Amino acid sequence: MDYRIEVEDLNVYFDEAHILKDISINIKKNRVTSLIGPSGCGKSTFIRTLNRMNDLIDSFKMTGTILLDGGDIYDPKVDVVDLRKKVGMVFQKPNPFPKSIFDNVAYGLRIHGIKDKDFIEKRVEDSLKEAALWDEVKEKLDKSAMGLSGGQQQRLCIARTIAVEPEVILMDEPCSALDPISTTKIEDLIHKLKEDFTIIIVTHNMQQATRVSKYTAFFLNGEIVESGLTDKLFIEPEDKRTEDYITGRFG
Repeated sequence: MDYRIEVEDLNVYFDEAHILKDISINIKKNRVTSLIGPSGCGKSTFIRTLNRMNDLIDSFKMTGTILLDGGDIYDPKVDVVDLRKKVGMVFQKPNPFPKSIFDNVAYGLRIHGIKDKDFIEKRVEDSLKEAALWDEVKEKLDKSAMGLSGGQQQRLCIARTIAVEPEVILMDEPCSALDPISTTKIEDLIHKLKEDFTIIIVTHNMQQATRVSKYTAFFLNGEIVESGLTDKLFIEPEDKRTEDYITGRFG
């Protein structure tokens, strides 16, 4: 099957708190999967298990399996730095480094030991083009990224993520801090990026889920209540709780 990520019986605990309960979901390659649900239901914790960001929290414990291209990402032999190169992440608030636009995009390449100047220059240009930002910044690559608008900063963070050529891009509410025009640019970008990447997006915006994703999973209280094709889930939800959430009765 053309699954990029396979999650089976995932349980996550922080100390005694049971945050994710028996999560099983398969994520297809080159498809956008939306995760919806009210705040605090486990969506962000879930995507942070996919690149082992939760490992940075001392109280984190997990059971179950997560496979990326058939390999267990929690196998002790897995190099976490290498895993995070394959599974990139874009955060809710744009977080450019206080460096030049060029150095922001080149950062990951240099971290992974790439020194070839011509190669780095080409990857930076290609990544900025893929992130639909090149035309806006090509004359000021040596200027600080902090001078960009919020929407440009978020596209820069996407360029920084794709520069190292990941297989999967995790997006944790990437548009929640952006205005409607910037949001549209990011959504258009997601449509283009799915040709080359598998994308998982956490969103509170139902309309955004319907616009950008083929598949949606509805999280509630640490569980997946229902998942399936986005169109079907929004038009004919099988679970009353899903219907209540998407029609605005709670959340």
